[in-house]
Amino acid sequence: MGSRGGPNRARLVATLKEQPMNANQLAQKLEVDYKTIRHHIRVLSRNHLIVEAGEGYGALYFISPELEKDYDEFLKILSKIETQK
Repeated sequence: MGSRGGPNRARLVATLKEQPMNANQLAQKLEVDYKTIRHHIRVLSRNHLIVEAGEGYGALYFISPELEKDYDEFLKILSKIETQK
């Protein structure tokens, strides 16, 4: 997640860890444009970090089983990135 969108994607993942949400809910909660959220969802889905349940506008997003299993490692990496700022 070292790209410019990395911080927003990390926030999105952390939010989904707390509670599954649809794209509109994520946009409101994170105060990020809906189209930007949709972009981050595509990136995270493509990299198997989140999964989708349902279809269309109401589809809910969850962190993937793989990320769930390694979530502590995700937090360690995130912590290292944040301390380098």
